[in-house]
Amino acid sequence: MLSFIFMHTTGFYSHSDCLLHDMGPGHPECPQRLRAIEDRLISCGLDQVLTRPEFGLATVADLTLAHDASYIEKIFQWDTQLQDDQEDRDYIELDADTRMNRGSLQAALRAVGAALAATDAVIDGKLANAFCAIRPPGHHATHKRGMGFCIFNNVAIAIKHAIERRGLKRVALIDFDVHHGNGSEDILSSLPEVLMVGFYQHPFYPGIHPDPVAHNMLNVPLKAYTKGDAVREMVRNVWLPRLEAFEPEMVFVSAGFDAHQDDDLAQLMLNVSDYAWITREITALAAQHAKGRIVSCLEGGYDLHALAASVEAHLRGLADL
Repeated sequence: MLSFIFMHTTGFYSHSDCLLHDMGPGHPECPQRLRAIEDRLISCGLDQVLTRPEFGLATVADLTLAHDASYIEKIFQWDTQLQDDQEDRDYIELDADTRMNRGSLQAALRAVGAALAATDAVIDGKLANAFCAIRPPGHHATHKRGMGFCIFNNVAIAIKHAIERRGLKRVALIDFDVHHGNGSEDILSSLPEVLMVGFYQHPFYPGIHPDPVAHNMLNVPLKAYTKGDAVREMVRNVWLPRLEAFEPEMVFVSAGFDAHQDDDLAQLMLNVSDYAWITREITALAAQHAKGRIVSCLEGGYDLHALAASVEAHLRGLADL
């Protein structure tokens, strides 16, 4: 009986190392995002329900599952420069939106480590599913560069791990961040073992043309001010038929909550009930085809109240509460 209870537990993966990454005053992708989630879990009682496994840092070998060796080397070199403070600077810019500080590499390695540990725990049946409250986010990081607040692509690395090291043959990635997951698309579009479905506001960052890049990439552009009912209709009519036909053995989620109507970084109009509904659809799909196996990783979401409330709804859906 005790084993049954453990196997049907939702894991919550987070770590104080993920607070070390800080891109400066006023940057929306800030440590307070994780603090807001933690505060919400305490206030709503979910902190007493979720399992919090310990986990380690990702290795360079893990990073090379999805990223070019020269890019990884550059990140480590920049970290060394920051630690040595040879140029008397607090940040190194990856692009106009993305910076590294002295804690960024540690945070990024911990974030990837969470996604990998969650993947193994779910595949091994130790957890029913898992949510990784991690930062920096990852879905804009391509094979050869970091961008859009992202350094390493947490979800893509975990998916490559599931396929190449754990032997899965059909893996789905569901991305409901308001921004196109261009990095995940770049890394995964050549893999027949993967089906990626997503929606995103268009035209918007990162300015990707809406035409599909591969048959296994079903990322749906939405106009600004699209409301939740239209998103639900799209999920029912576009996403779910492809996902059902694909019959994934495991489901990964790039869980960005910046399509919420209160999030100032974009103009889609979802609310907490929409995220709860999407999560229920994901869990039903996983229950039917993937033994319930889901690993969800935090991407965007920058209004702190909306983020925390949406994560609560997502976690309640994963935990069937």
